[in-house]
Amino acid sequence: MIRLVLGVALWSGVHLIPTTARALRSRMIERLDAQKYQGLFALAILSSLALIVFGWRSTPPVPVYAVPAWGRVAAMVLVLPALVLFVASGLETNIKRFIRHPQLTGLIVWSVGHLLANGESRSLVLFGGLGLWAIVAIATINRRDGEWKRPPPTPWIGDLKPIGAGAIGYGILLFAHPYIAGVAVMP
Repeated sequence: MIRLVLGVALWSGVHLIPTTARALRSRMIERLDAQKYQGLFALAILSSLALIVFGWRSTPPVPVYAVPAWGRVAAMVLVLPALVLFVASGLETNIKRFIRHPQLTGLIVWSVGHLLANGESRSLVLFGGLGLWAIVAIATINRRDGEWKRPPPTPWIGDLKPIGAGAIGYGILLFAHPYIAGVAVMP
């Protein structure tokens, strides 16, 4: 479990540096240069992912709370919009006119879905930890950037791209989930 906790903490800490420790970030860039800082950032993120994967796989699931009977269905339903939001963050869509941080919001939706379907300790650390990080990240980005200036409308046809890509990703994840997470989505 310690590897999983360290992985989520490292992921969160490194991602929060640009919004909560700007002076530290500036000093690191000044000392290392921007390219080396980015390399160190990427190495820390890859290390956090390795800790999360190995921590997840090496931690036995210990029940913490009872999940609702509909929790698994809710997770399956929530993952699709989470993926659509995640994809929409990188495209010019009208979704970004209504949701300031679609990628982080998608991560929160994904986390909530998984917490509804999994009530054991490792899920609480992973999904609860990443969901909490996304909430903090939204708050710190908003504080740093100030008032939101909504992007202009885009043609609605462009909104089909994240929906289509999210649906394709959803189909792939249904198949690949046992290989990625070691847990089948459908029994």
